[in-house]
Amino acid sequence: MYQREFEQRLQSGLPRAVLLYGENDYLIDRTIERYKKELDATESMLSLYHDEYDFERAKGYLSQSSLFGGINLLLIRSDKKLPKKELDTLVELTAKNSDNYFLLAFGGEARAAKGMQSSFTEKKGGVWVRFFEANPREAQQILRQRATELGLEIDDYALGHLHTLLHGNLALCSRELEKLAILDRPVSSKDIDLMVYSTAPLATERLLIDLFAQKPITETMAKLLELGEDEGSILRSTQFFVQQIFLFQAYIKLHGRADSQAILGYKLPRQIEEQKASIAVKVRSASLLKIYEHLIASELRIKKAKPSHRETLLYGTMIRLQSLL
Repeated sequence: MYQREFEQRLQSGLPRAVLLYGENDYLIDRTIERYKKELDATESMLSLYHDEYDFERAKGYLSQSSLFGGINLLLIRSDKKLPKKELDTLVELTAKNSDNYFLLAFGGEARAAKGMQSSFTEKKGGVWVRFFEANPREAQQILRQRATELGLEIDDYALGHLHTLLHGNLALCSRELEKLAILDRPVSSKDIDLMVYSTAPLATERLLIDLFAQKPITETMAKLLELGEDEGSILRSTQFFVQQIFLFQAYIKLHGRADSQAILGYKLPRQIEEQKASIAVKVRSASLLKIYEHLIASELRIKKAKPSHRETLLYGTMIRLQSLL
């Protein structure tokens, strides 16, 4: 089922075995938080993330009565498709005990998730739900709902301004609404301009992904400079990005897949991970070396140049970089 149908289903109670997947990580996280809050299961739940997943441990947790005499909430986060027999067993154990709840937050591709849907059928006592990336209108509704929860008075224009300023990142928008609610007064777009931190790092990420995809970058570059980023910081971010692409490339060659947790030591948003993996597969190692040498030489030239010339040199550096791809 999809988001709207799932929301209607939640009104009659929390389904006890749910497969959550899709492109909207924010709504997946919101659903998980709703379960934790309504079941009061934050302390008693068992969370198994990625390589922590152990079928016997998960099975044992659902097979016993709650140690706290209440709810057993099992949360599994995984980017890998889990074996059908194991999923069937976990869903079956959940259905047998009215105190059991099981959430599988799947971060892999949608086609892999579809292969697990058969374990979460209504007949077996489960449901599956796919969350799509929110369009501007849906994002506005989501943020309006969050503002209402916080008791924050904010008009639609200011909400739209916040969404644009933070480049559509709903998780960031929600956190900023929490901060703005502390003001305990109506919030305007001027308040957002004054109090919401610059999202230059996000804009830089978008710039570099567009750069390596050989898309136009002039508008994003201008936005970055307008946000207060200087030429040196953009160059350093570009060098760091190239290093990451090299690491992605090496890992994919060894393992045949991308895993930002293993590569970088922290998990990237799925969309960013997929974009970097795609770049790593397409760009040649020799091109990455030439690009890195070009960036080092350009950094030296820009540092030595007069301040009035640095922006022009930066644009020239990026144009030359795209020609090396």
